[in-house]
Amino acid sequence: MTPKGLKYLLIGLLVMVSGYILMTGGGTKDPEVFNYDMFDFRRMVAAPLVIIMGIVIEVVAIMGLKDGKKEK
Repeated sequence: MTPKGLKYLLIGLLVMVSGYILMTGGGTKDPEVFNYDMFDFRRMVAAPLVIIMGIVIEVVAIMGLKDGKKEK
């Protein structure tokens, strides 16, 4: 693995972790009260998109980036 690929792996991991952090919260202290904050835009749309972006970055890092040079 090249240093560039390793850098992309770490970036992808950080992006995925930030998506999981976006997904946290929205709970309630009283179990009898339903909290609609669980279904806001951040948790239902933004966080999954950030996680998918992180997975795409991981796949690109694993499959390899072409620098235009041919390996012999």
